[in-house]
Amino acid sequence: MAQPKIIKTSENPFQTIEVEVFDEYGERLTKSIACERPLTVMLNWKEIVTLMTLGSRPEALVLGYLKNQSFLNDPEALESVIIDWETNSAAIVTKESLEHLEPALKKKTVTSGCGQGTMYGNVMKQLEGYKVPQTEIKQSEIYDTLEALTHHNDTYKAAGAVHGCAVCQGNSVLSFVEDVGRHNAVDTLAGEMWLQGESGDDKIFYTTGRLTSEMVIKVAQMGIPVLLSRSGVTQMGLELAHQFGITTIARAKGRRFQVYSGVEKIEFDVKGHLADESE
Repeated sequence: MAQPKIIKTSENPFQTIEVEVFDEYGERLTKSIACERPLTVMLNWKEIVTLMTLGSRPEALVLGYLKNQSFLNDPEALESVIIDWETNSAAIVTKESLEHLEPALKKKTVTSGCGQGTMYGNVMKQLEGYKVPQTEIKQSEIYDTLEALTHHNDTYKAAGAVHGCAVCQGNSVLSFVEDVGRHNAVDTLAGEMWLQGESGDDKIFYTTGRLTSEMVIKVAQMGIPVLLSRSGVTQMGLELAHQFGITTIARAKGRRFQVYSGVEKIEFDVKGHLADESE
């Protein structure tokens, strides 16, 4: 697959900075906090949105966002991605027709995503009748995935205040992204998979955040059949998971998890109650 020309005017910014804080006894401490900065996205020089982000993988983030909003569909048509941290902007140039852009921009829904995510009206219309590939998974694979994920989330361990998302396969974490909003993290992973022409049919998607409608829609767009979360699931998120045929596993930590949809596709191959081992 042809790759767009990616231009960066400077290195990616710091993910954390150190600040002085005071503990409950008034003692001075030095702690790390997560950085947050705006990144204004322009498509063929038209301003689309401003995302608040850590800025760790900006090119994948903006492409994933535009792809998930159905503003971009053809990776071969991409010409360039320019990331300019002096102006906090990302300029994407494509040869793809953008006639659909103006009507879509008028149909914006503010979602419950961290930092106010957005979904545009044309997205759900394109997903009508869609089902993700139907894939079976073993209970032991879920445990292996959760164990593998414990070796990631460096920014969260250092500073907190961020969400993490990952694309996993078997007991391997293929890519892990942290950002100030979970919708940014999932867009970044979607952008990476899109550019690489990667199929989602044998993957597991993990998030530290709750499974809202926005999260389920984006995972469906990636074609990933299993959605795993450390947090809970919302009513609309669950309804959409049933609609798309996504196996939804929430409250997943250590050896505990709860299956909200797709239980018939899980093989419970670990005997006995082992949940207390990790408590």
